[in-house]
Amino acid sequence: MQLATMAANPERVDLEVVASFVTPGSRVLDVGCGDGALLKLLQGEKGVDGRGIELSQRGVNQAVAEGLSVIQGDADRDLATYPDGAFDFVILSQTLQATRNPRTVVEDLLRIGRRAIVSFPNFGHWRIRLQFISQGRMPITSNLPYSWYDTPNIHFCTIKDFLGLTEELDAKIEDAVCLFGNGHRLTQSASWTVWNLLGEQAVFVLSRHQPQMF
Repeated sequence: MQLATMAANPERVDLEVVASFVTPGSRVLDVGCGDGALLKLLQGEKGVDGRGIELSQRGVNQAVAEGLSVIQGDADRDLATYPDGAFDFVILSQTLQATRNPRTVVEDLLRIGRRAIVSFPNFGHWRIRLQFISQGRMPITSNLPYSWYDTPNIHFCTIKDFLGLTEELDAKIEDAVCLFGNGHRLTQSASWTVWNLLGEQAVFVLSRHQPQMF
């Protein structure tokens, strides 16, 4: 089944990729779900049992008006209250860089979900590097459109930074997609260095390493 298009928000091309990883009928928690666009897509196309948590009251109101099960909450604080293994998939899309404690948040994603799907803008993209070197100022791009003084993003990271975090957490990378332009994918055969240089956004599917039984 082909997923419904997210053309209404062309800059969020990562949402279709995220949705493609979700198993039909699964239990899903969308952390930082905004207005619920992804949850609505997943419920309509995948028949998931979806829940959402969103910091913005405006986002919560918009999602609830669409009939979605969304509550107001803070990923940095409230994920700790969820029990282990409560969901099949826990999604954090374009929110990691806005959290105060990204490591703790990812740890919680891996704890409460069988799989965690994380998407984020890549601060290592060549245009960002070029802007910083040539202008000596914090870069502004279509994926990072804020000025330094009003940005909600407080922990920028590159793809290589995120890889380092997965190693520290002993998380298993089950799949990954690197996006550039209007949703084009870099080949999976390319090195992490190439992804880090050319990718504008990345989507990772993670799980916890299971202890081996002897």
